[in-house]
Amino acid sequence: MGLMTFLRNRAGYILIGAIGFAIVAFLVGDAINVGKPFWAASQKVVGSVDGEEINIDEFGAKVDQSLAQFKQQYGGSGNAQMQAMAVDNVWQGEVAKVLLGKEYNRLGITVSSDELADLIKGDNPSPLIVQYFGNPQTGQVDRAQVIRTFKEGYKDPNMAKQLQAVEAEIERQALQQKYVKLISNAVYVTSLEANDEYVNRNKLANFKFVGLEYASIPDASVKIAESDYSDYYNDNKQRFENPTETRAFEYVSFSVSPTKEDSAAVKTQVEKLAADFRTAANDSLFAAVNSDVKVPYTYITKGKLDPAVDSVVFNLPAGSFYGPKFSGNSYKLVKVIDTRFSPDSVKASHILLDASKLGGVDKAVKLADSLKGLIQKGASFATLAAQYSEDGSKDKGGDLGTFVRGQMVPEFENAAFNGNVGDLKIVTSQFGVHLIKIEKQIGSSKVAKLAYIEKSLMASNKTKDAAYKKASNFLSEVKGGSFSELAQKKGYTVGVADKVTPTQGFAPGLDNPRQLIRDAYDAKKGDVLDQVYQMDNSFVVARVTDIRPKGTLPLDAVKKDIEPIVRNIVKAKMLKEKVDKALQGTANIDQVAQKLAKPVTPVQNIVFANPIIPGGGQENKVVGSVFGSQPGKLSKAIDGERGVYAFSVDGFTNPAPLANTYKQKEMMMQATAQRSLGAAFQALQDKSDIKDNRVKFY
Repeated sequence: MGLMTFLRNRAGYILIGAIGFAIVAFLVGDAINVGKPFWAASQKVVGSVDGEEINIDEFGAKVDQSLAQFKQQYGGSGNAQMQAMAVDNVWQGEVAKVLLGKEYNRLGITVSSDELADLIKGDNPSPLIVQYFGNPQTGQVDRAQVIRTFKEGYKDPNMAKQLQAVEAEIERQALQQKYVKLISNAVYVTSLEANDEYVNRNKLANFKFVGLEYASIPDASVKIAESDYSDYYNDNKQRFENPTETRAFEYVSFSVSPTKEDSAAVKTQVEKLAADFRTAANDSLFAAVNSDVKVPYTYITKGKLDPAVDSVVFNLPAGSFYGPKFSGNSYKLVKVIDTRFSPDSVKASHILLDASKLGGVDKAVKLADSLKGLIQKGASFATLAAQYSEDGSKDKGGDLGTFVRGQMVPEFENAAFNGNVGDLKIVTSQFGVHLIKIEKQIGSSKVAKLAYIEKSLMASNKTKDAAYKKASNFLSEVKGGSFSELAQKKGYTVGVADKVTPTQGFAPGLDNPRQLIRDAYDAKKGDVLDQVYQMDNSFVVARVTDIRPKGTLPLDAVKKDIEPIVRNIVKAKMLKEKVDKALQGTANIDQVAQKLAKPVTPVQNIVFANPIIPGGGQENKVVGSVFGSQPGKLSKAIDGERGVYAFSVDGFTNPAPLANTYKQKEMMMQATAQRSLGAAFQALQDKSDIKDNRVKFY
C-alpha cells in the first residue's frame, strides 16, 4: 500500500511511531518506574523529565492514538490492561525523547538535510520507506513513487503535516541508530574472555554429591534472631532498592453472578425473542436491534461462529431456523438466509472515485460507467486507474492483490465474491464509488448468509443491587473494626494485591482496578478506601495495607519477604554442622553418605554456564565450587539453594580448542552491546530528575 493511503487510513498514528521503534523499546523496557511528589504536580502536568514538563493534553492525545493501535492490533474495544499499556508506551516514548535528545546534543549526533533526503529518496531508504513503498516479495522500493508522493503531498496542507511527521520519525530513528552504533562500538571482548566463555559453555564436569535438604527441618523448630535478619539485610542491601513507590491492599469481592431466577428470566426472554424472530419481516434489522454480539449480515465461511452453533448451521438449508442454543454463557438464535458455494479468495483491481470531488454519488457512478465502457472497448484498466483512482493502489494499476472474505467492506466483498472472473462491477461503499475488475477466483467453499442473535446470560438489576448492598454494608461496618477479622466473621474471602505500581493496569483477582489503584495512591497506610468499586462482574471494598516508598527499603519493610531466605540460612548453619561432622575422618563421598544416612547422587556432563543439577534445580554455588575443585578431593560443606551439600569430582572433559576466536568474540560483543545499551539508558535515568504523575490522570 502506498504512503498516501497509509496516511489517509491511519492519520496520526505515525506521531507516536518512536514508541514502537525497537531500539527505544529495548532501552526503556519496563524499567521506567519512578517516584513522584503527587502533591506538587500541576493540574496539567502528567510528569517532567529534568524540568521539561509533559502536558496532559498532548500526552492524552498520544495515549488515544496508542490505544487505537492496540485495539487494531489485538482486537476488542480495549480494557484496563490495554489502557495501561498505551499509557506506559507513551510515557516511555516521552522519557526517551527527552533523555536521548539531550545525549544527541551533548555528543553532537545529528542528521543532516542531505542524510534525511537520502533516507527518504536515496538508494538506502529508511525502514519506514521500505515498509510503505517496498514490494512485499522483493523488498525493492519504487523511488519514483516515493519522490512523486512527497512532492504532491506537500501541496495539500493536511497531507503536508502527515509527511512532516513521517520525516520527523525517520530522523528520530536515524539518530537512535547512530547512538546505538556509538555505544556498540565502545564494547570490546578480549581473546581471553572469548576463550573463557567457550570453556564455560563446553567443559563438562562429572561428580557425585550427597545433600541434606532444608525441608528436612520443620520451620516451626527454627528460631530466627534479629541479628539473622540484620546480617542478611546488610549483606544484600542493594536487593532492596525500590525503583518506584508501590502500594499493597487487601480487598473483599462481592460477586455479581446470575442467580437461578436470573437464568430462568433470561431463558423466558430468549424464547419469546425466538418466536418473534421466526416471523420477523426484516431479519437483518431484527437481529441488529436485538443481538448483544454483532455479526455482519453477509456471507461467512465455516469456522467463524461458536463451534456449538457453527457445526450445525452450515449443515442446514436456506430458510432454516436454529436455536435457542445455550453455549459459552449466551443463547444463540440463527436464521439461515442463504447458502452457496463461493471462492475462498479473490484477486481483484479497482478504481476508487471520490464522489465529493465529482459533485455527488450519481456523477461518480456515471464516470465509473464511462470508464467501464472504455475498458470493455480495450482501454487499459491500469492506465485509467493511475489517472482516475483516489486509492494508493493506483500506482500499481489498481491491483489490490488477493484477499479472503472479511477483509473488504461488505459491498465490495459481495461484488468480488459473487461475480465471475473478468467481470467489471460498479459498487458504492463508505469510501466512494468503486469500479472493480475480478482478476481471479481461487478455491470453492460453502458459505452462508445468516441473521444472527446472541443474548448473554447476565445478572439482573435485582441481583446487582443485592451484591452492591452487601458491599456497602461491609464498607460501613469495616470502618469501625478490623478488615480481615470482619471479613472472616462474615465468611468473606480476603484477596491481596501486593507491590502495585502507580500505573499498573491489573491486580490479582480484579478485572478493572484502575480507579481503585488511583485512590490507593491518595490514601494512607491502614485506610479503608471510602467507596465501593465496580468491576466487570463484582463489587469490591479495599483497604491499603502497605506503602513502600522509592529508594532503599528499611529492614522492617522487607522483613516478611526475606523471612523464608533467612530461615534457610539458619537451617544451613544447623545442617552444615552435621555435614562437617560427617566429613571428618572420611576419605570419600560414599563414607560421608553412610554417616549422613543419605544416598550418593551421581551427576554427568554439567557445564558451568548452566548450573542445573538434575532433580535438584539451579545450584549456582554448588556447581561453581565443582568447577573450582580438584578431581578425587572431597569438598567442604556447601550451603546451596535447597540444602547443604558435599561432593567429590570424578573428572572433567575439556572441549576441543576454540577454532574461531573471532566468531566467538563477535557473538559475545553483540550480547554485551545489548546489555550496554540498557545500562547506558539506566544511567541516564539515574542521573535525571524524573517526576511521574500519571496516576493522577489514569
